[in-house]
Amino acid sequence: MPPSQIATTGTHTMHWRLAPGQRIEAAARAPVLCAADVRRAASDLDIWDAWPLADVTGQPVEWRGGELWFALAAPVGRDPEQRHFAARIHHFHRIANGFHHLGPTLPAGFSAGSREWSGSARLDDGDVHLYFTAAGRRGESNPSYLQRLFVTSAPLGDRTEAIFGRWSAPRELLTPGGVYLDADAPGGRLGEIKAFRDPFAWRGDAGEEYLLFTASSARAPGPHNGLVGLAKAAADGNYRALPPLIDATGTNNELERPHIIAHGGRLYLFWSTQAKVFAPGIDAPTGLYGAVADRIEGPWTLLNENGLVLANPNREPFQAYSWWVLPDLSVASFVDYWGIDDPSATNKPSGRSHFGGTFAPFLHLELDGARARLKQGVR
Repeated sequence: MPPSQIATTGTHTMHWRLAPGQRIEAAARAPVLCAADVRRAASDLDIWDAWPLADVTGQPVEWRGGELWFALAAPVGRDPEQRHFAARIHHFHRIANGFHHLGPTLPAGFSAGSREWSGSARLDDGDVHLYFTAAGRRGESNPSYLQRLFVTSAPLGDRTEAIFGRWSAPRELLTPGGVYLDADAPGGRLGEIKAFRDPFAWRGDAGEEYLLFTASSARAPGPHNGLVGLAKAAADGNYRALPPLIDATGTNNELERPHIIAHGGRLYLFWSTQAKVFAPGIDAPTGLYGAVADRIEGPWTLLNENGLVLANPNREPFQAYSWWVLPDLSVASFVDYWGIDDPSATNKPSGRSHFGGTFAPFLHLELDGARARLKQGVR
């Protein structure tokens, strides 16, 4: 279906429509992980959903001989799926031999939520701007799925100082409304909850400030109404919602962790999603999906015609998740459930025996217009 132009804003919304009975087969499958690939960055923490401290172009900044990264983390527990209810943002030093844990990023009780979910980070004029999702409500006894978008800032210390200075009071970036559903539900199961999370800041060539986020459609309520949302900062610095970049109503419930890179004079938009959140009858794998455009307002064209960039190996359908593409086309992710060796598996195994909970080896892409493929032989 062709993109629909929103005349009042100049923004094009691309409708990602897959038909019941449609099968999406991956042209690129990630290599199967072995035990040597699964190296825990912290023995007492499960780690997932990582992103780097980047400059305003999206390029990771050099920091103390390596890079400064952020990720969600939670204490190791019997059921890894419960980690989402104890998630906090931690930071890590990425150097040649891997990731080294440095500690929790924000003070305890700092966020407006009961836990912290994913976002992005930018270094601008010496200050770190941390965009994050505040999930739930501070002090709640039963975790809710309220999701709000915030930013906080702190000076980045030099080698003789603390890593971060004092964090500013969190500022809410945008509230739901219009096409964007308010994600505030008292219950639900992971994969079925609605979304208003994963803020990603992008600066345009003329200095315009945009915000991407994972969202759900308020105009098409139902079990599969995922969006990649868009907002733009006004002259007063406050964000105003724009029509979504991607509308997956009828196709998919969660277009998670959307982000953009510039490559070859074009913009590439990526998101992650899981097989289980596609509408019934659609046979598509857990993987990294994407689209390309000449400008952020679109029109956007799906990569590889159906959007799928790469997927997990056939016999390891839950091996990794939450892919993040960097400007050099390297791809970060985390080890989810690995070593299953069962291409017919439709549910993740219970317990910890197959859970990785750490950074996965980086992959590398090749991009050529609207074609994307995995670069072979590079790990």
